[in-house]
Amino acid sequence: MGESIGEINLQNKTGVVASISDDPVNSSIAANQLGSDILELRFDLLGIQTPEDAWNIIEKVRNKVNLPFIATLRSGQEGGDWQGTEKDRIKLLLDIIPSVDAVDIELSAPEKDWIIKSAANTDVNVIVSSHCFTSTPSVKEMRTILDNCHNSGADIAKLAVMPKSLQDVLNLLQVTSDSTKPISTIAMGEIGKHSRIISPCYGSVLTYGSVTSAVAPGQLRVDKLKEFMELVL
Repeated sequence: MGESIGEINLQNKTGVVASISDDPVNSSIAANQLGSDILELRFDLLGIQTPEDAWNIIEKVRNKVNLPFIATLRSGQEGGDWQGTEKDRIKLLLDIIPSVDAVDIELSAPEKDWIIKSAANTDVNVIVSSHCFTSTPSVKEMRTILDNCHNSGADIAKLAVMPKSLQDVLNLLQVTSDSTKPISTIAMGEIGKHSRIISPCYGSVLTYGSVTSAVAPGQLRVDKLKEFMELVL
C-alpha cells in the first residue's frame, strides 16, 4: 500500500488516469493505446447495480488491458450518478474491493470507514476524495480538507474545486506544493483546465483525463494531457 497503485510508483511519477464512463472494454483498450497509466472505472456512470455486474466488467477489461484499476462509485452528492441507496453503494464497493487495485471513496461518505478498513485488509489503495463544484475554498480550508482525507486513512487525498479566478487556481497549486503527503488536486472548468497539466509540477500524484467524452468539467483527453505534461515535466 502507501504511495503506489498497481505497478506505478507515485513517488517518482504522476499517474495519468483515464476515466472510463461508457463501453468499458473498448474504452479501456483505447485508454491504453492513448497512453494512460491507470484506469478509473466509473461504475456509477456504467450503470452498475450489483457486484456481479462489476465483476463481469472487471474480468472483461482485465482480459484485454494490463493496467491497474481504480473503482469509483460516485455519489450524487459529489457529482456522480449512483441511483441506489447509500447502504447498497457501500455494500457494492465492499464486495468488489478485492478485485481492484484502488478504491475512491468520498470524505463526505458517512460509512467511509468500512471502505477504508476493507481496503487496508486487502492491500488495496484508498483515494479519499472531496469535490467542490461551485467554488474554491480558502487555502486554510483546502489544507484542512486534505488533512481530513489523510487522517481518515487515505493513501492519496483527492481534492477537486471550481475556480472563479486564476487566483483560485494559484491557491490550489500553493496547497499542492505545500503538501508533504500524496495528494491529487484538480481545478475544474475552463479557468482551471491547465491545472490538470501543471499540478503534477507542484506534487499532484494523479491527474485525470478522458477517452471519449469528459466526465468532469475541463477534463482533457488522455493523449493530449500526456503530450502537454511532457512539455512541462
